[in-house]
Amino acid sequence: MRFSVLHRGVVALFFLLSWASFPCPSSWAGAGAGEPQPLAADLVEDGQAIDLSSPRYQELFQELVTRHGFSPEELERLFAGVTIKKRVLELMDTQWEAKPYFEYFPRFLTPQLIQEGKRLLLEHREVLDRIENEIGVEREVVVAIWGIETQFGKHKGGFSMFQTLNTMFDAYPRRSKFYREQLIEYLLLCRENGVDPLTITGSYGGAFGQTQFIPSSFRLYAVDFDGDGRRDVWESVPDVLASIANYLQRSGWTFKGPVYRELGKKLKGEKLEKAYAQGRKGFVSRAEVKKIQKIDLPPSPENKELTIVGLELSDGGMQYVAGYPNFQAITKWNNSNRYAMVAAELAEKFRE
Repeated sequence: MRFSVLHRGVVALFFLLSWASFPCPSSWAGAGAGEPQPLAADLVEDGQAIDLSSPRYQELFQELVTRHGFSPEELERLFAGVTIKKRVLELMDTQWEAKPYFEYFPRFLTPQLIQEGKRLLLEHREVLDRIENEIGVEREVVVAIWGIETQFGKHKGGFSMFQTLNTMFDAYPRRSKFYREQLIEYLLLCRENGVDPLTITGSYGGAFGQTQFIPSSFRLYAVDFDGDGRRDVWESVPDVLASIANYLQRSGWTFKGPVYRELGKKLKGEKLEKAYAQGRKGFVSRAEVKKIQKIDLPPSPENKELTIVGLELSDGGMQYVAGYPNFQAITKWNNSNRYAMVAAELAEKFRE
């Protein structure tokens, strides 16, 4: 079907479509009971044209025009010929955060990354002084996240952001709703900042810049810290570092507060085991952790509750830690306990 269906259909279908009535595309249908579910990448071909006449795309175009003020002509220019990037789907199913911790942390806690981080802490000490004073997040944590995300700006990602977001919306059903929202946020931020949506590159997960913000995070947390009137997370180191700090601060970071404390290789009570099983949603008071594990723990800011984190060891055992609110703030940046632990440990290495 020719692309002009967007221009014709976006008006004709404005008041006829409702999301509840959308049929489930055949490629999204699950396997039968007891059968393994196919991976999203197995259901598409690389470079496969996206069907812009599908109900989900027509509903998206309707919202972009009626709610956000895009013109049909503008959308036609942007979406003409958009295709699937199969490699994006393959990488989504093999993310490093899914690796056990003993395989995950060596990728980041390297002598090279630690040495470079220490050098950059000195090089940008004046900006980092301002960040600590004005935003209230420790410099080592900010630089650690900068290093983990892009190796201090060296690797920002080479995937077309526009193609990636469309691929995830169209062909990754488990996260389709999320990436639909991010696609809209992306188009809005490009319009707000005078950027052509077809020119930005990023990661396979739809993150971009030295901060690796997803579009909604950029609009919420990116800051102009160098005073040039732009929120530049691509080239401005002050903006990059302050934007990372701003995200953490608004996620509940407490300056100079504890991040985590080790609990040992065994949890000694059912309450802690239950909290661990609940993951980032399992909370327990600091007093109870202290009592059950029979160890001393520093106070928690505002007496907030802790999470129980388990990290896989190479010998098959586990190392358990208590995640303080600052640890939890890092998991709001990346919802992986392994990621938060690496960020905390890398920050410690910078202090040594």
